[in-house]
Parts: sequence; structure tokens; C-alpha cells
Amino acid sequence: MSDKLNELKNRMAEISDLDFAAAVLGWDRETYMPPGASETRGQVLATLGRLSHEKFTSDEVGKLFDELSGEAKDWDDDSDEARMIKIGKRDYERRTKVPSAMIEERTKISNAANDAWRKARQDDNFSLFEPHLEKVMDFNRRYAELFKPWDHVYDALLEDYEPGMKTVDVQTIFDGIRPTQVALLEAIADQPQVDDSVLHKHYPTAGQIQSGDEVTRMFGFNYDNGRQDAVHHPFMTNLGYGDIRITYRVDEQFLPTYLMAIFHEAGHGLYEMGIPKEKFRTSLYGGTSLAIHESQSRLWENLVGRSRPFWEFYLPKLKKIFPEQVGSISVEDFYNAVNKVEPSMIRVEADEATYNMHIMLRMEIEIGLMEGSMAVKDLPEIWNSRMQSYLGITPANNAEGVLQDVHWSFGGVGYFPTYALGNLVSAQLWEKMAEDMPNRDEQIAKGDFSNILGWLTEKVYQHGRKYDPQELVENITGERINGDAYIRYLQNKFGEIYGL
Repeated sequence: MSDKLNELKNRMAEISDLDFAAAVLGWDRETYMPPGASETRGQVLATLGRLSHEKFTSDEVGKLFDELSGEAKDWDDDSDEARMIKIGKRDYERRTKVPSAMIEERTKISNAANDAWRKARQDDNFSLFEPHLEKVMDFNRRYAELFKPWDHVYDALLEDYEPGMKTVDVQTIFDGIRPTQVALLEAIADQPQVDDSVLHKHYPTAGQIQSGDEVTRMFGFNYDNGRQDAVHHPFMTNLGYGDIRITYRVDEQFLPTYLMAIFHEAGHGLYEMGIPKEKFRTSLYGGTSLAIHESQSRLWENLVGRSRPFWEFYLPKLKKIFPEQVGSISVEDFYNAVNKVEPSMIRVEADEATYNMHIMLRMEIEIGLMEGSMAVKDLPEIWNSRMQSYLGITPANNAEGVLQDVHWSFGGVGYFPTYALGNLVSAQLWEKMAEDMPNRDEQIAKGDFSNILGWLTEKVYQHGRKYDPQELVENITGERINGDAYIRYLQNKFGEIYGL
């Protein structure tokens, strides 16, 4: 290994340490930090973000990337070292366009916005969040200007979450699946509705967490290297190799709020746990994109956790935890219940057939805000109107409407499309896995998830950021990201449940 490569690795390791220190403080902010510490915590996070950015975008790091890019021409293009230089230089070239002062500014804006969002959601008062969202959007417009020329202003934001994906690419994919999804929803609406009353009984928190802990361990989540904690809005975060945190919220009157969310976050965690230690503190550590990350959370939550074989296996165990609530229900009725299709207000609790409609709505709003064709002050009305148009329902208040998601409060504009893209990728991977593992459903019905985890580790997890998302999906499935497999999955599954 060359001295220059060693020097670059050492510099990247130091920068990674700063980022992980910030991640620890960010996780604590969402879980245990007393509310009075918010302002000072924001200052600390802003300083760490600025220091990390300045170290990464230094002239010395740029010179190392330039020199090593020349050396890498003689390396195996598919080696970790060659990819480390390629991915790292791409990150460097992007980040050097952003002044360090803007990194600090973004952290301070999002810290204040997150505090305001929490209060606004709690009080159902959009006006408390409105001025902060104005600042978030103003920042994002100025941020996008740094990356001109682009085909669309939204491209600059999408690139941060889904490298190589353009706005028109996502719109084309969404336009391709929307008519079929709408037709499916209309067909389902004409059929007798399934009974999901079993999910709306009283489920004490302790039993729910016992169940979630049990299942996620079976999936392969290692609690020697992770933990779960309660938050306002569930998420997963990586605090460094061997330290993966997943979070949840509980509704004692609706079981899926916790159970499906913990399956979901564990899926994110399994991805991070599957990245080899040798990639830690390098540009190859972490998930390759948010769509690929989301494909893993949705795969474990839905394709495994909402499957008939899973409930054939796990319902008897759930009955031991909640004998009064589920003791008399059949596997078929419980399976139908957890897969009930019904338009709902809350994105994170939406069923598989309606979920993408929530994402399309959010993307359209974000594009409107970035283009200037929509104003922040009008968002509650716009949101409600589009919910009625897309799903036939109107939020009763802003807390279950425009204020339900945390993403805009931390500046995450361009993030939402990756959720729907992750759904599509999950189905593409699932189809390929079935070809490679014909007895997969039988294994799930026996509570054996090891081969699923092994397949995903081999095909996805072990690579970290080595391959771009489209490249990774094509390497595994032979196709780029598209909606065909997902549409087949929805039609087959819900066609059976609803007798279509």
C-alpha cells in the first residue's frame, strides 16, 4: 500500500471520527437529552460539522485524491482501493462546492427547526413551524445554486441522497407505476374490507417491546452491537462500527405502530451491521444510497414481516405474549389484518398499496417549494387538498397532516423519493432471491432467517458504498431500478387477499 493511500486513509479516519461523535450527540438529542440543552447542543453539532467539512475539503485531501486517482489507473477497477478513491473523490468534489459557513448555518437552522416542529406538532399549530420551514427552504435553494448547472433545481438535493438519480428519472418511474397503483386501489375499494379489529385492542408496551426484541434477534440484529430506544419519530443511526441504534414509538391501541416500525428500523440496522470492519472509517463505509437502505428496511418489514409464512411461524409466539388479544384468531385472519389496504393519514403506518402515494405527494410539494410555485404558508391547504385527491381522505388537523414527518425540520428536502424507490428495489431483490433460494418461504415459516440475511449480506451489505445504487441493483438483478417487480408483487399479494 502506498504512503499516499495510507495518509488518505488516516485523514478519512479522523474525519469519520468527528462525524460519529456528531452522530452520538444527534442520537442523544432525539432520545435522552433534556430539552433545555437544545441550543447549546446545536452549537456543538454545528462546530463538529464545520470541522469535519473543513478537514475533508482541505487542499491536502484534494491533492491526495488527485495523485491517487492517477495511481488508481493501474489498479483493478473493482478493488476496494480503486473504489475508495473514486467514491471519495466524488464526495470531495461535491463538498468543496459548499462553504464551511453554510455547513454550520444548516446545523443551526435545522436544530431550531426541529425544536419548533416538535412544539408545532404537539400543539397542532403550523404557524410555529412556518418561519423555520421558510428558512429551511431558503437554505436549500441557496444550496442548490452551488451545484449549477443542473437540469432541475431538485436534482441538486436528490443527489445527496440518491447519487446519479435525476428528478426526471424519478418522475418517469413514478408516472409508470401510479396508474396501476391507482387502479389496484380502486379495485380493492370495490371488495369487502378485511377485518383488522384484532390490531386495535389494548397491547401493553412491555409486551410489544418483548415481541419486537424477540423477532429482531431472530432476523439477526445483534444486541451486543445495538439497542432500541423510544423517540417521537423512529429512525436508525450508526454511531460507529459495532454500535447501531434503532428507535421506536408505541401506540398501545394499535400494534403495528411499534411492531412494523421496529422490523423496519432493524432492517436498516442489519444493513449497517453487515458492512465489513475493514471499510470502517473509509469512504466505503455506510449504505450506498437511501433507496438501497430503504429497500432493506421495507424488505424486512413488509416482504418478510407482513408475509403469510412469517405469521404462520410467529403468531403462536405472539399468542403467548398477548393471549387475550390474539389467542383465538387464525393465521389467515391475522395475515389479512396486517395487510389491510385502506387510505390513512400517517405515512409510516400506511399499507403497502397506498404507501407510494404518500411519497409522490411529498415529492410534488418539495418540487413546488423549490421551484417557487408553492409557498410555505399555503402548505396545510395544499397538503389536505392533495391527500383528498390522491387517497380520498382529508386530515382532521395539521398534526396528522403537514406536520407528521420530521424530515423537513432537519432540512431533508430530496429525501422522500428514496422511500418509494426503496419499495421498488426491495421487490426486485425479493424476486431475484426467490430464484436463488426456492425454499425461502418454507424457511421463513420455520423461523429460519439466516439464509435471507446471508443472501443480503453477500449481495448488498458487504459492499457498503463500493457500488453506486443503480450499479448495485443491476449487478444483482440484471436491471436498473424500476417498478415492474413491485407492481407484480402488489397485484399478486392483494389480488389474493381481496379476491381480485
